[in-house]
Amino acid sequence: MMLWSLVLVPFVAGLVSYVIVSDRIRRSVWFIAMAFHLFISFFLSFDGGEAGMSLQGGWLTLDALSRIFMPLTSLLFAAATLYAIGAFENEHGRKSDPGKAASAKVRRLSPESVFTGCILVFLASMTTVILSHRLGLQWVAIEATTLASTPLIYYHQGKRSLEAAWKYILLCSVGIAVALLGIFSLALAASGVTSELSVDSLVTHATQLDPRWLKLVFVFILVGYGTKMGLAPLHTWLPDAHSEAPSAVSALLSGALLNCAFIGILRVLQILNAAGMGSFGEHILIFLGLFSMGVAAIFILRQPDYKRLLAYSSVEHMGIVILGTGLASEGMFGSLLHAVNHSFVKSMLFMTAGNILAIYATKRIDGVRALKNRVPLLAVLWFGGFLAITGSPPFGTFISEFSILQEAVNQERYVTVGLYLFFLLLVFVGMAATFSKMTFGATTDTAPPKPLHVWSLVPPVFLGLAALMMGLYIPQQLDTMLRNAAALISGGAL
Repeated sequence: MMLWSLVLVPFVAGLVSYVIVSDRIRRSVWFIAMAFHLFISFFLSFDGGEAGMSLQGGWLTLDALSRIFMPLTSLLFAAATLYAIGAFENEHGRKSDPGKAASAKVRRLSPESVFTGCILVFLASMTTVILSHRLGLQWVAIEATTLASTPLIYYHQGKRSLEAAWKYILLCSVGIAVALLGIFSLALAASGVTSELSVDSLVTHATQLDPRWLKLVFVFILVGYGTKMGLAPLHTWLPDAHSEAPSAVSALLSGALLNCAFIGILRVLQILNAAGMGSFGEHILIFLGLFSMGVAAIFILRQPDYKRLLAYSSVEHMGIVILGTGLASEGMFGSLLHAVNHSFVKSMLFMTAGNILAIYATKRIDGVRALKNRVPLLAVLWFGGFLAITGSPPFGTFISEFSILQEAVNQERYVTVGLYLFFLLLVFVGMAATFSKMTFGATTDTAPPKPLHVWSLVPPVFLGLAALMMGLYIPQQLDTMLRNAAALISGGAL
């Protein structure tokens, strides 16, 4: 029942938020739902022990993989919640406009009420994706994440945000439709073997599944969910959506939603490995990973918009994650670790970008200079985020990227090693020029910066420290969880 509460509480709170008139009450409901989700997810994942494992066998299951991504998603949502509340205060001021409180009907349809309702439903749908072991339910939940997050992308209601929202929902829905073909193909692969399309049942009977249909399943799922994950050449929605959405939403899209699509791919890969067909998917994953890195590197080198730059960086890092997955073994561990590290760093960077946008009122790189002089704290976060996202020591991304590199060397895949290092170098060069100009470049603007609400600063600081800690010391319990999840996917055993 506690697992279902992780879905139902934010979902119900989201529906209630649509009809609440008061900003204060609505934000309180949002905060309470966030705190409940954070507490329960951490309790079950870290302290629940066998209580969490006893919930297996139902529609929602807390296994080695979901034990990693459930608390991670909840933590990112908590940071995004605090940041968004601070951003609302920056935008609207700390006092409500008494004139706006006159009409409850208008308040119910206000952008903030829609935002709050959608972001809570978004959390409920992501939670369902992570916990679901029924692949049909997981497909429905992944589609629900698209529907819930589309209004969030359109929050500013401008022409560019409208274009981004339409591109997002259309391309992702096409991808989801392809993934549905994968679910149908899986039913055909399991025909006469099992009628239950659950991970547990399919892994148990994996060697009896039709291998021809199973190969087709993997291709359909990889294309379908790969679209949602932002893998090139299926990534074209991502730069627009991530750059036009409010920064709190961008942080969740990049830090949490991409992981949900990745989980969808991992569940099918788990079945493929259990059937002894893992080698079929490895070459495809390695190619897609390197291709995504290469495409992202090209766009990063000449990018005039710093939020779009971060979006293309997400394409690159999803490529790294898929590359590590294709390498299997220690590469799978590095892939999962990199997904965690990327979530921390990219969420921090998007939040910092939102603060920069609030001060400079532009997303153009050439419009932001001398951060170190105007807002030293943002300069530290921004340039530190650059070092982290490019895999520089001592940040956690260095450890995960090195783990993937080491596994490629161990497997004597020297072409993969060469391309991997080359694309990493291109990205570093492209991002170094941008971040250096924005942080240290000269400016003639001496006006004092607009003051920022404290809650728009605390979350990115916390996430930045988490990214740094992951490079200095990985907690033993987290290391064990990552290795258990890697073994689960690679071995197909629970």
